[in-house]
Amino acid sequence: MFPDWFHLLAIGTLCLGALSALIIAVDVKRHPQHMMIMNIVWPVTALFGSVPLLWFYFRYGRLATHEVAHAAMKRGEEMPSKVETPFPVIVGKGALHCGSGCMIGDVIAEWLAFAVPATALLFGWKTVFEDKIFAAWGLDFVFAFALGIVFQYLAIVPMRNLSMKEGLIAALKADTLSLVSWQVGMYGMMALLQFLVFPAAFATRADVNTPEFWFAMQLAMLAGLLTSYPVNWYLITVGIKERM
Repeated sequence: MFPDWFHLLAIGTLCLGALSALIIAVDVKRHPQHMMIMNIVWPVTALFGSVPLLWFYFRYGRLATHEVAHAAMKRGEEMPSKVETPFPVIVGKGALHCGSGCMIGDVIAEWLAFAVPATALLFGWKTVFEDKIFAAWGLDFVFAFALGIVFQYLAIVPMRNLSMKEGLIAALKADTLSLVSWQVGMYGMMALLQFLVFPAAFATRADVNTPEFWFAMQLAMLAGLLTSYPVNWYLITVGIKERM
């Protein structure tokens, strides 16, 4: 059983993430992003990025609002987000774009495996895996991959004016390596916490319906950001992935 102090810590970090996401959601409602999909990316990633992500959004995300972009185009200038955003920040935005699909997919998959255990059976629980967590990770990957491709498609097609088939192929090229590298970090951190840290420190593991689990997921998503960052650097540098 987790001690009270850790339970309260988990609740506190989740509340900070939720509050940060709410603030950004309200702001993008008032000041929509020029790239529409980013209206979803920013608040979703704030759920794990919390206060630092909130600062990151107001410092760099606000440079890419539709009103700012439109004003620059009327003056015949480049969008501020293109000329005032350092390349390392552009890479970070690209990684977050990938991570938002992973975040939504993982949330859906984890709750689905918890509420409908039969879905975990489809991914090898009790046949391939004795531990349900591995089957849930398989389900996570399917949802995360599907949503990641959709998010990438919605970003690439308007920017390149592609057909549906061309857009799908481009999205697969742009997001597959990024998403896999994100999930590697996410799985790695969850495995570290669930199989080593939590059992050693608290003699238990965190269930999906506890704040401790989702606090662990926040940390896992940050790990995913770190492992996907160099991959996104490469993909953006060679032009496979668009600058966000």
